[in-house]
Amino acid sequence: MTSPRKLVVVVEDDEEVAQLIVKTLRSFQFDVVHVTRGADLMKSVKASRPAACVIDLGLPDCDGLDLIKKLEDSGIAILAVTGRGDVADRIVGLEIGADDYIVKPFEPRELVARVNSVLRRMGRAAEPHAVASFSGWSFDVDAFSLTSPAGQRIRLSRAEAQVLELFVRSPNRVLTREHLLDACGTAEDAFDRSIDVRISRLRQKLGDDPKNPRIIRTIYGSGYLFAGPVEWSKAG
Repeated sequence: MTSPRKLVVVVEDDEEVAQLIVKTLRSFQFDVVHVTRGADLMKSVKASRPAACVIDLGLPDCDGLDLIKKLEDSGIAILAVTGRGDVADRIVGLEIGADDYIVKPFEPRELVARVNSVLRRMGRAAEPHAVASFSGWSFDVDAFSLTSPAGQRIRLSRAEAQVLELFVRSPNRVLTREHLLDACGTAEDAFDRSIDVRISRLRQKLGDDPKNPRIIRTIYGSGYLFAGPVEWSKAG
């Protein structure tokens, strides 16, 4: 029995790049809708409810980052397409809701691999939610949310949740920056700062003093360590 074809909406105004993306995805059994404007992407999302969106950050009618922000809570997998020099945009894109990014020029098979990867991650939402409890906090892995000791619910970006999940699944163990970069699929170069940005934002949301963090500790020369015990349960 074959798997159902998944719909991907691609918003890309560069015709040559768009043709490459569309042809590649269709060759790997995806249904593809191509649009060139952000407004058309939002219309297509409302009309067809795609499994994923491939979004070029440099669009003629709007900022691709704004589109990602609008789709953050949609449950749709998001792959950002960026220029090689747009490091800041890549980091911001991950922070506000993109599941992954790919840099132009790219190999067609890498594009397919990244789309499949984010779809697998999104597919976990159909399973019972795993909840990690630590230091009075609760982290719903699949809902991307934290609950504080006082009962306040805090939304995480997908990028933040991805890093926090790595930590809570390996408590009291030093995770190198390189390991985190590789596990998050962001290790394009040795100077990628996206992991550092995510950890800084997680500390802020956890109320973890950046000068003297107690939960996510910096192990200088080695990496980061998530301190304390973690207990697992299923969301009710």
